[in-house]
Amino acid sequence: MAKPASRTDLINYCKRQLGAPVLEINVADEQIDDLVDDALQLFHERDYDGSIQTFLKYKITQADIDRGRARGGSSTAGIVTTTATATIDGSSVSFNFEENSNYLQVPPEVIGISKIFRFDGANTVTNNMFSVKYQLFLNDIYYWGSTELLTYTMTKRYLEDIDFALNTEKQIRFNMRQDRLYLDIDWGSVNVDDYLIIDCYRLIDPNDFTRVYNDSFLKRYLTALIKRQWGQNLIKFQGVKLPGGIELNGRQIYDDAEKELDKIKEQMSNTYELPPLDMIG
Repeated sequence: MAKPASRTDLINYCKRQLGAPVLEINVADEQIDDLVDDALQLFHERDYDGSIQTFLKYKITQADIDRGRARGGSSTAGIVTTTATATIDGSSVSFNFEENSNYLQVPPEVIGISKIFRFDGANTVTNNMFSVKYQLFLNDIYYWGSTELLTYTMTKRYLEDIDFALNTEKQIRFNMRQDRLYLDIDWGSVNVDDYLIIDCYRLIDPNDFTRVYNDSFLKRYLTALIKRQWGQNLIKFQGVKLPGGIELNGRQIYDDAEKELDKIKEQMSNTYELPPLDMIG
């Protein structure tokens, strides 16, 4: 099949590129499975086609608020304590550090988070009669002829400037190896059933979107990985002749695969990988 649509199709395609079934590819199935996982990991983390920007909705629960507002003392729920010991003037001194568990557990498919949006009724159309926007709609927009669109737009931007000046931006921390989204916010101002909209990047599952297996970078990269493993296996039998006097040069296969991998990674960085954002300071 010229267009792999499954994990098995991709493996068979790579083997054919290396000479199968004319040649026997001396790589175990377990080794190939590991190489496929390695290739998919690099594809998801570095290739811009390996992930997609999406928005996830999360409803705040009372357990989240209790865990985020934990401050130690009699209430130790959500507190992570770390103890360090040092020797000062011949005496052992212990230092206790506490860290709040003010995080949300995110799915492992999420590999990056840009920011969050909070929908609590303050800046959206709701039935909160104390909202500035609610009052603006109630008193002005009802009479469509009395309010110009330009006036309304300027008023909205003025309100946004006030909100930006008085309310600090929500600080978040995320590491894909932890699967935790830390929210450094005032948990006292968060209510149960409030919604958080998470702007994130989620990997594309090849089992749901089979065209991933036909990606040009993934096919060439996995073929080179299998070739390198093939050469690494044959290096251990250097000098052994096959029936008919044929001798496979494992070192040459390994070195050629290394050169191909370096070339593919360089092309990936220049072509398939998103460029890093410039930092101005």
